[in-house]
Amino acid sequence: MQDLSNISVVLPSLDPDEKLTAVIDGLLQYGFSDIILVNDGSKPENRHHFTDLASAHPEITLLQHEVNRGKGAALKTAFRWFLDNRPQGYGVVTVDGDNQHHPEDTRACCEHMLRTGHCVLGCRDFSLDHVPPRSRFGNRTTSLVFKVFCGMTISDTQTGLRCLTRDAVEALTQVAGDRFEYETNMLLAFKSQGIPFDEVKIRTVYIEENKSSHFRVIHDSWRIYKLILAYFFRYTVSSLLCAVVDTGAFALLDRLLRVHLHGFLLTACAGVTARILSSLLNFTLNKKLVFRAKVSTKTAMIRYYCLALPQMAAQVLLTQGLYWLFQISDRATGLRTFLYVIVMICLYVLSYMIQQRWVFAPKTPEDSATLQK
Repeated sequence: MQDLSNISVVLPSLDPDEKLTAVIDGLLQYGFSDIILVNDGSKPENRHHFTDLASAHPEITLLQHEVNRGKGAALKTAFRWFLDNRPQGYGVVTVDGDNQHHPEDTRACCEHMLRTGHCVLGCRDFSLDHVPPRSRFGNRTTSLVFKVFCGMTISDTQTGLRCLTRDAVEALTQVAGDRFEYETNMLLAFKSQGIPFDEVKIRTVYIEENKSSHFRVIHDSWRIYKLILAYFFRYTVSSLLCAVVDTGAFALLDRLLRVHLHGFLLTACAGVTARILSSLLNFTLNKKLVFRAKVSTKTAMIRYYCLALPQMAAQVLLTQGLYWLFQISDRATGLRTFLYVIVMICLYVLSYMIQQRWVFAPKTPEDSATLQK
């Protein structure tokens, strides 16, 4: 068993009950010796749980918010305290106070972090029969959204058991969000900043169908999903703007060049020129505004055109193929432009997924989670 003395437990809590005592006892039993407990503005009648525990256990450092500021704010308060007061600390592990994380799993995740130097997500199995339907549906939906829109494969997007190296903690103190959306932003930061992370399977524990959770299904779900969907919205706006430039350039060139060219050569010249102009605009918008990629312009541009050139060829060949299939003449400019747009839309989602996963992805090759059996 590895020494956990350089790992600090971060435990945010709001209006706890006796389960918080069980969590603390379990952590101490499994070798944790530094616990940062955060009272996030609990009601006066519930504050005794914090003071009683801090008095009984010298391993506990108690931090307090006078008013409820949210789980994200509580986590960041603890992270900053750790960075300021534990200069030799290797990292932290975040744990929920409702006794749904078995301390043996918490220890296993920390040991994995110490062995690999990667952050760790303790992931539950949502296929089990005792998982509440609301939790099963919510996690599967969020996992799908992460996969499609963010290019991240995460089996438990809502886990509160997370091991973070010191460098990751320092980076995550700068991440926006004060409530449950902060944990989503944390995962997005893993992607954007190239922070390597693994998944480790843990027990799937639900006490009274998670009734003690402070998660507000509609309000907090919207705060989470809007962060993820913002990527696709920005990409859509960028793509629409570039599509207007692309289509306008193609229509203009198709009309001007028709005097001298025809057939495939006309389609190719108009399509290639239009795509070069729109691609330069698209690359700039996607790097700086859509994905906000922290990757060198040179690297991103090489990747971008490794995608754009085959995509441009596909645009031209598929468009011309439709002309041949439907026997569209060179004079039918409006119909030719319409089919060009149809092909562009078909390539739209595929291009987004490749740009998200590769073109503007961080250099770190380990930025995708690897499930540890």
